[in-house]
Amino acid sequence: MTTGRVTPAFWKGKRVFLTGHTGFKGAWLAHWLISMGAEVTGYARAPNTDPALFDALELSDRLDHHVGDIRDADTFRTILLQSRPNVVLHLAAQPIVSEGYADPTGTFETNVMGVVHLLEACRALENPAQVLVISSDKCYRNDNSGRAFAIDDPLGGHDPYSASKAGTEIVVGAYAASFFAKGGPVQLASARAGNVVGGGDWSLNRLVPDGARCFSTGVPLVLRNPLATRPWQHVLEPLHGYLSLVEAMALDHSFARPWNFGPVINTHESVGRVAELMVGAWGANARIEITTNAQDWEEAKTLDIDSSVTLDKLRWAPVLDLATTIDWTVAWYRAFYGAPDSAAVRAVTQTQIDDYVALQSRRS
Repeated sequence: MTTGRVTPAFWKGKRVFLTGHTGFKGAWLAHWLISMGAEVTGYARAPNTDPALFDALELSDRLDHHVGDIRDADTFRTILLQSRPNVVLHLAAQPIVSEGYADPTGTFETNVMGVVHLLEACRALENPAQVLVISSDKCYRNDNSGRAFAIDDPLGGHDPYSASKAGTEIVVGAYAASFFAKGGPVQLASARAGNVVGGGDWSLNRLVPDGARCFSTGVPLVLRNPLATRPWQHVLEPLHGYLSLVEAMALDHSFARPWNFGPVINTHESVGRVAELMVGAWGANARIEITTNAQDWEEAKTLDIDSSVTLDKLRWAPVLDLATTIDWTVAWYRAFYGAPDSAAVRAVTQTQIDDYVALQSRRS
């Protein structure tokens, strides 16, 4: 079996239930699935940023769009079962560390009980389906040693967001063992990815979208932790991994397990270095400043995940180095701010997907 590839023929006509399709990663994934001919049903809250990639790509007119909260178990279950999905991709989450401190209750309700609601609904599926729950590299118990976390390392979290993602993984593991035995109609896996960047992210308290907002208006980007390191990767890297994993699960149920999708080609860098690359790629009106003001919430100083098992077993591997990742990201934002209309946004989005697929096809 050939793994680590995304096959458009597999996705053509597939009924895909996608949560979180109004978010940054979800919008990229929805567009990619639609471009391959998938029939996508989306369930998510309304976009929480303005602008939003979901709106820029006019996705509400291109898929079966439902606005709802995954904490509403009954409505969520009804819409999922009505869609009769062949594939379920769960991206809906509260994804921001600082928001976890501001609203820990909502964070745990969304990131833990939301997954329970999803998997309870999937237990009622009668047709074969692959279910993939997207988690986070922050699900591991982080001692700030700088060691890359392997897939079997202890789960944990010193802040509400990280702890909620550990909870996500614990829930998935319990349901996989208790209700989704291998050989049954539904296969369940989870995917843990590193810091994802790319065009169309307008979240607050994230380096790249903060930089794009600042540079587009000539305001300096203020850095709070320039020495913190992260496993940066372009949004298309893990999305390609998720899609290839689903294809592998459909052919071989042994792939229904947790996986790490982290960068491995010189993309582990400091916040300060990534900011410098953004300045260089953006050019005029781009500059950074470093603040001495302490933030009132704590985040990990170092973070890295070990994707060696994924590379070996799934045969997935990233293809973009850090410089290219930042170049593509800046090019997307500059295209948007230069001509913020749907045609231009869809064109640059599709071009980057096509270019990425071409790079992946040459990898072997």
